[in-house]
Amino acid sequence: MPTVDDILEHVGEFNFFQKQTFFLLALLSAAFAPVYVGIVFLGFTPDHRCLNPGVAELGQRCGWSLAEELNYTVPGAGPAGEAFPRQCRRYEVDWNQSALGCRDPLAGLAANRSHLPQGPCAHGWVYDTSGSSIVTEFNLVCANSWMLDLFQSAVNAGFFIGSVSIGYIADRFGRKLCLLITILINAASGVLMAFSPTYPWMLTFRLIQGLVSKAGWLIAYILITEFVGLSYRRTVGIFYQVAFTIGLLVLAGVAYVIPHWRWLQLTVTVPNFCFLLYYWCVPESPRWLNSQNKNAKAMKVIKHIAKKNGKSLPASVQRLRPDEEVGEKLNPSFLDLVRTPQIRKHTLILMYNWFTSSVLYQGLIMHMGLAGNNIYLDFFYSALVEFPAAFIIILTIDRIGRRYPWAAANMVAGAACLASVFIPDDLQWLRVTVTCLGRMGITMAYEMVCLVNAELYPTFIRNLGVLICSSMCDIGGMFTPFLVYRLTDIWHELPLVVFAVVGLIAGGLVLLLPETTGKALPETVEEAENMQRPRKNKEKMIYFQVKKLDIPLN
Repeated sequence: MPTVDDILEHVGEFNFFQKQTFFLLALLSAAFAPVYVGIVFLGFTPDHRCLNPGVAELGQRCGWSLAEELNYTVPGAGPAGEAFPRQCRRYEVDWNQSALGCRDPLAGLAANRSHLPQGPCAHGWVYDTSGSSIVTEFNLVCANSWMLDLFQSAVNAGFFIGSVSIGYIADRFGRKLCLLITILINAASGVLMAFSPTYPWMLTFRLIQGLVSKAGWLIAYILITEFVGLSYRRTVGIFYQVAFTIGLLVLAGVAYVIPHWRWLQLTVTVPNFCFLLYYWCVPESPRWLNSQNKNAKAMKVIKHIAKKNGKSLPASVQRLRPDEEVGEKLNPSFLDLVRTPQIRKHTLILMYNWFTSSVLYQGLIMHMGLAGNNIYLDFFYSALVEFPAAFIIILTIDRIGRRYPWAAANMVAGAACLASVFIPDDLQWLRVTVTCLGRMGITMAYEMVCLVNAELYPTFIRNLGVLICSSMCDIGGMFTPFLVYRLTDIWHELPLVVFAVVGLIAGGLVLLLPETTGKALPETVEEAENMQRPRKNKEKMIYFQVKKLDIPLN
C-alpha cells in the first residue's frame, strides 16, 4: 500500500490545491503579527508630564507657548541618559494663587527651583499625542510602568502554555477542528479586549489571545506542511514565515492611519472572523486521518486534492499505508534530552538560541518604539529587511550549510546592536541602517533555529526536543518587556548592550553544533551522538550469484 507521500507524487506535491491552501493559511500567518508585536503601537508611550490643576488657566491668562509652560511649571530633566523627573514629578505648588506672575512664576517662592517641594503626579498626566494607547488611557507610566511590561509578558505566557499543549490537542482532535476553535477564540477575545473598561479585563483578554493565537499559527503551519510533498516542505515553511513579515508591513500602515488603540485593535482583529470560512475551504490533514485509522476519510481528502489538481488517482489505490509501521514504541522523557553528552550539548545550545532569538527579535522592535523618532517608518523599514533574510536562507542552507550562516546571523545581530550604541543621534540614517541590519540578522537566526532544531535529535525524541527547546522562545518573550523598558530607565542604550552580548555568545555557541546539511535525520541516539564525527565510508561488498550446473558424469 502507498503512503501519503507516494500518492502526492502522482496527484501533485505543490499544484493548484496546495497553492490555494497555502495562500489561505498564509493569511493566518500575516494576521498573527499584530498579536506578536502589536505592543509597539498599542503600548506606545508618548512624552508626558504631570497634570497640574490651574496651570492651563495660568498659561492661557499669560499667553504662554507650550515651551514656556514647560519651562516655568515642570521640573527640569535629570542627568543625561537617565529617566526624566519631569515625567513623573511635579512642583507641589498651588497654581491658582493670585501671587503667581506670568514671568517666571516660581521665582517668588524660592530663589532656586530645586529647593521647591516636589511630589508624584497626583492628578494624572498630560500626554503629547493626538492619538491614544493603552499607556495614555490607563496611565501606565512612572510607578505603573511595570503594568505595560506585564501586558506583553502575559501574551507571551499565553504563547508558552498554548504552544506546549497544542501538540497533544492537535494530535488528539485533529488539525482542522483545533484551527477553527483557536480562530474563534482569538477573534472573540481580541474584540473583547478592544472594549475592555479596565486594565485587568484588558490583561485577561490579551492572555486568552496569547493562549490560542500562536497555537493557531502553529496548527496552520502543520497543516500546510502536511498537504505538500516532501521536497516542498522546507520552502513552504520559510515562505509561511514570510507571510508573517507581510503582516508586519500591513500593521505599520494600519497603525499609522488609525492612531487610537481601541480602533486599531478592532481593525486588526475583526478580519479573523473571516477565517472561520475555512471550514468549507480547508480539509482535514490526510496524514492525521491516516494516523487515526480513518482511511476512508483520508482517501476522500486525497481524491479531493487530485480533483483540484486536475490529476487522476489510480483505481488500484484504495487504502493508505501508515507513514510509520507499528512497532516498538518508545516513551520519551526530558531526561533523554540531557542523558548523553552530545545530545545534552545540543539541547543546551538550542535552548539558549531559542531564548536569544526571541529576546533580540522582540527586544529590537520594542526598543525601536522607544527611540522617539517616526516609529511607523522605522517599523516599516526594519520589517522590509526580513524579506532578504528569507531569501538568503534559501540560497545558502544547501550550498554553504546551516552552521556558518546561522552563526554569522547571530553575530551580525549582536555586532549591529553594539554599533548602534556608539552612533550619534545626528546620524539617524546610519542608526536606522545598522538597526535594520541587526533585524535581518536575528530574523535569519530565528528561522535557522526552527529548521535545525529537528535535524539534531533522533526520531523518538525529535518532537519532544523541538517542543522543549522552542518553549524557551516564549519564556524569553516574557522577560523581554521588563528587560527593555526597565533597563531603558537606567540608560536608553543599555538594552542594546545586553542584546549585543547575548547575540555574540549565541553565534559562538552555534559553531559547537554539527553541520546537518546533506545528512540523513538521525534515527537512534547513537547516530545523534556521532553526528560531530565524520562518517566512515561503509565497506562496499559485491555479491555474485553463481548458478551451479548439474553435469551428468559419464
